Amino acid sequence: MARKKEYKEEEVIENAMYLFWQNGYENTSMKMLEQEMGINKFSIYSSFGSKHGLFLESLKCYNSKIKKIFEKLKNASNGVEDIKEFFYDSVKIGSQLGNKKGCLLTNTYNEFSESEDFLIKNEMNVFMSNLKNIFIEKLNTDASKSEETVLKQANFLLLAKHGLAAASRVNTKKEIEDYIEMTFKNI
Repeated sequence: MARKKEYKEEEVIENAMYLFWQNGYENTSMKMLEQEMGINKFSIYSSFGSKHGLFLESLKCYNSKIKKIFEKLKNASNGVEDIKEFFYDSVKIGSQLGNKKGCLLTNTYNEFSESEDFLIKNEMNVFMSNLKNIFIEKLNTDASKSEETVLKQANFLLLAKHGLAAASRVNTKKEIEDYIEMTFKNI
């Protein structure tokens, strides 16, 4: 007879998410996961199959936590101002979630850039593609911009978002605000 789980799966996934967010995938050991999640290795393997499986669940957990700011961006109707607000919101969410380690997805994107891990790379590519498409949609609200300009600005903003995630790990609030303001000065 199977044993009943003595933990809430959502809670242990969230604990793992914070650990991966803080340390990255490679620098997070199974021992660290056991301690942070409060369950043993057998339970981790039984529930998630592997560290990799747990990491994928952690990315899903993170996506659900940032969903609100993405929905706000998608549903807003002020074009570039909405993207700028998204930049501010994305910095805030790291602080609200108690973690000043940038964006878990951007960190993962950077960590796995040289990897051949199809599942992780696919998650990251889907995320980045969706974000870029939202940027394009918002930039297209300005009818004076050519298709080429919109695409260049969307690429620039995607790269700026990566830079913001890295900067938010180490820079002051004022420096982050200056970065965001200068990013949008000529957009």
